Amino acid sequence: MSANERILAADPSLLSTAWSRTRIGSFLSQPISWVFLLVGGIIGFLSLYPTFFLFYGSVMDAPLGVPGHFTLQNYVKAYGDPEAYPLLLNSFIFGLGAAGLSVIFALALAWITIRTNAPFRRLFELTAIIPNILPPILVSISWVMLLNPSNGLINGLFVKVLGLEKGPFNIYSMAGLIFVEALILTPLAFLIIAAALKSMDPSLEESAKTLGSGELGVMSRITFPLMRPAILAAATLNFVRAVESFDTPAIIALPARIEVFTTKIWREALGSFPTNHNLAATYGVGILMVALLFVYLYRRFTSQVESFSTVTGKGFRPHQIDLGNWKYLASAVAFLLLLLLVVLPILVLLLVAILPYYHVPTWQTWNNLTLDHFRYIWATPRVHRAFANSLFLALMGATVCMLLASLASYITVRTKLAGRGILEGLVFIPWAFPGTALALGLLWAYIDFPIPVYATIWIILIAYVTRFLPYGMRAVSSTIIQVHKELEEASVACGAGFLATFRRVLIPMMRPGVMAGWIILVTIFMREFSATLFLYSPGSEPLGPLLYFLYLDGMRGRVAAIGLVISVISVVLIAIAQRYSHWDAK
Repeated sequence: MSANERILAADPSLLSTAWSRTRIGSFLSQPISWVFLLVGGIIGFLSLYPTFFLFYGSVMDAPLGVPGHFTLQNYVKAYGDPEAYPLLLNSFIFGLGAAGLSVIFALALAWITIRTNAPFRRLFELTAIIPNILPPILVSISWVMLLNPSNGLINGLFVKVLGLEKGPFNIYSMAGLIFVEALILTPLAFLIIAAALKSMDPSLEESAKTLGSGELGVMSRITFPLMRPAILAAATLNFVRAVESFDTPAIIALPARIEVFTTKIWREALGSFPTNHNLAATYGVGILMVALLFVYLYRRFTSQVESFSTVTGKGFRPHQIDLGNWKYLASAVAFLLLLLLVVLPILVLLLVAILPYYHVPTWQTWNNLTLDHFRYIWATPRVHRAFANSLFLALMGATVCMLLASLASYITVRTKLAGRGILEGLVFIPWAFPGTALALGLLWAYIDFPIPVYATIWIILIAYVTRFLPYGMRAVSSTIIQVHKELEEASVACGAGFLATFRRVLIPMMRPGVMAGWIILVTIFMREFSATLFLYSPGSEPLGPLLYFLYLDGMRGRVAAIGLVISVISVVLIAIAQRYSHWDAK
């Protein structure tokens, strides 16, 4: 027996220690392992650091930036108060109502455009994503200008035409809040439901028809049961998006004195004196817990969508229903939905942007049209600075986000590293983070940070990258799966290392997904509002807060003009995204 063997026989634990060191040494000898540690460290810091400080702020008894002591009085005050129950009830009514109505709208539009022979269905399908060009806050403002009980354009029209004493609609109500948020959420539900309808194997429905079932029987027994997981997934995701939304509540709920989670957070953090960031963080923890629960349910439902998958390798087209003369009614329904989603908001913004002041138009109005609101954009340094800040945040944020997303997607999709599942989980933690709660966590996290990012544009950039990294990762992951691994192996066989292979082989092959994800993130960052309102400082004001404060000052024409310019920029960027998303098909 050798000396080494005698030592190992005397102390067997040395064998496991040596084996562990060998594994660690082998792990660290691979370049991809260092990339994994670097990317995992950055994403872990971005995800967990503000999460920890959100909880920290909720259990401290001292104001923001001041050392304090542990306490649970904030939770007692927040959730022991009888007023907390109407707050919870309003939030759930708002979330359930907006999610349910958006799914109804999306299901009707998806079914008409994909499963029927209604005229212009391709046009309806294409324009269903157009609402994404408008910031949600502008959609809310446009509907306030349409349905305001005192001087809304639609209410004014009803009063003049029908001789009513007052308009029949009141946007400042829970029904109005739900209606507007449902319109904002409908495109997201449409994308989920339409994808499920397109991928359904028509042989199941054809078999049911062969056995004697009519179209209604096929829909009730085959189509909708198979669609149920996708419908539930869309409803669950939209519930989360509604509960965490601050765009629509800021414009409708605050004036109507309807209290939901996000308005309560705003009142405690910004809308009261003195402010109470501790109590705001406590409400932020509450909304985060609700969001995490429903994101978990969403992941469960999406896994059911995969288990209900009926797609095979055989090519097919979705089963199409001949509606006969009813097809014109179906087109009318689809047009009505698109009128609500797209046409009316854009038309009212265009009208208000060229009116000298906001009012219900008369025949004399057309003689007083003006471009003064667009001249205001050209002549005002504050607007120039806001556009510059938003463009910087959009371009820089989208670039950093897609770089991290590309590396994280490669690690989670193409490698077998033991910690890749943890990395994917860290990426999707911010996906459940409401913008208001994330902003509060960032305020607590960075007020005493060694690097001075608090009250600068950099803290907004960190918020954007943290919150929207999952969007970029999803865009890249769907592309990287299609790249055959033989291309990487050939590059390595020719002597290229990981970084050279990633830069010269994978990035060019992933270009469609990377560019499409980058442009999508740019459009999102251009219109972000919820987190930005809590984080911006006077020198770093982007477009979202600028629009909000101009609206509060009654400058509706200027708001409409700026909104139209943002929309034009978004249309151009989305067109570029559409171009690059089909690049690999040529």
